[in-house]
Amino acid sequence: MTDKNADVAALLPLPSVTFHILMALAGQDRHGYAIIQEVAARTNGEVRIGAGTLYRSVQRMLEQGLIVETQDRPTPDLDDERRRYYRITSFGTDVAKAESRRLALMLKLARATGFAPGRV
Repeated sequence: MTDKNADVAALLPLPSVTFHILMALAGQDRHGYAIIQEVAARTNGEVRIGAGTLYRSVQRMLEQGLIVETQDRPTPDLDDERRRYYRITSFGTDVAKAESRRLALMLKLARATGFAPGRV
């Protein structure tokens, strides 16, 4: 196992909020409130992240190198300068993909035992 793979594996399994934040940032840079809205939209309101949880998670994810704060603004003249925008890193993408593979295997095992509907 390479060092990069070891670094990825060391973070698994991801907390679900971390995985949701990474998915929200996969398509574009977002500020905190936009991340909260995107997660709620992607999950049809099933997952709601509070501001405190979001910013504690964001701080940890910045420290882990999963995301970075960016100075880029989608529409600078229409944007609130106090907003902080976040971007997923290539390492964050690698971790999200590894977590996706882990979850897919878990679902396959659950289906094989009859705990989850669907094909095996």
